[in-house]
Amino acid sequence: MLHTKIMNQTEHPLIQTHDLRFSVNDQVIVDDVSLSLSANKIVTLIGPNGAGKTTLVKLILGLLKPTAGQIIRQSGLRIGYMPQKIQIDSSLPLSVDRFLKLAPKSSFTVTEIAELTRIGHLLSQPIYRLSGGETQRVLLARALLQKPELLVLDEPVQGVDVVGQRELYQLICQIRDELQCGVLMISHDLHLVMASTDTVVCLDKHVCCHGHPETVTSNPAYLDLFGQHQTTGVVGYTHHHNHVHDESGTDHGKCSHGDQPNA
Repeated sequence: MLHTKIMNQTEHPLIQTHDLRFSVNDQVIVDDVSLSLSANKIVTLIGPNGAGKTTLVKLILGLLKPTAGQIIRQSGLRIGYMPQKIQIDSSLPLSVDRFLKLAPKSSFTVTEIAELTRIGHLLSQPIYRLSGGETQRVLLARALLQKPELLVLDEPVQGVDVVGQRELYQLICQIRDELQCGVLMISHDLHLVMASTDTVVCLDKHVCCHGHPETVTSNPAYLDLFGQHQTTGVVGYTHHHNHVHDESGTDHGKCSHGDQPNA
């Protein structure tokens, strides 16, 4: 069984998991996962359906209790969570402004968070009338209201077109840089997400491979799960950075995401 530790030894982690395991009725959902989430780093979980990505996030958030292993969270850690989507009944006249003001213990004002996420023009709009991309920005804004030290995003570009996906990923990078927060993101959008992350963790119940996107996409375990055809879309975008990567794919330094399509 592959036992992988994903850690940046030079930084005090926000959250660490050690040999994490979760099972239900003897069915293993997550097995032997050890990883570390640090400030100012974006970690993206990828994997096929049923790989345990959402379960792992719920374990990290404390919504599920592990069957075995350990989770160590920084004391008093503030976590912001963005779900895949929400359902708002059209008969409920809930504006974006009111929706954000319903969130408890805000560190930002609605005006400040609207400016940060560029949704000021949407504040008076009813939630149910928003497009997919607009809704995702509002959910991101709500997750940021407590000025989280760790931002957890479950499929943040769900229902967003390709142009909107790129803009949203760039916004997430900018928010990471401004707030110096760690980011844990689940994504299936391999074509764009690889250019907007520092470390990719490929999960299939256990950690199959991890590291910098360019390292992961050439890993045999990654190719076994996703196939060579998936890699074709990934390399169309360049991850511009001033990282230094060691042979394991671990990165050191700050990323500047000036992602542009190659000609």
